[in-house]
Amino acid sequence: MRYKEVIWLISTEIITDEIGNQKEVETERKVFANQFEVSSYEFYDAATKGLKPEKRFEIYEFEYKGETKLKHNGTEYNIIRAQTKGEKIRLTCEKVIGNG
Repeated sequence: MRYKEVIWLISTEIITDEIGNQKEVETERKVFANQFEVSSYEFYDAATKGLKPEKRFEIYEFEYKGETKLKHNGTEYNIIRAQTKGEKIRLTCEKVIGNG
């Protein structure tokens, strides 16, 4: 199966500027992935916990560095589950509603 979807894994780092203020800086990293449907079982199971999974992507495990967000087609998603399957990992995501 070809990895044809482009996703951007987003890592967050807190840095301190020259006068001591701390701020979050996000870094995006391009990765190729396969997109899968979220199963109905996973969807309803997550709903009982207040989550709403919308997309699922598979990438190679070595490419995942514990990021908690990703971007696909210009939309940002929170990674709510990372499931290892051999040398690959599946990332289940829900859409970010707002940024506070």
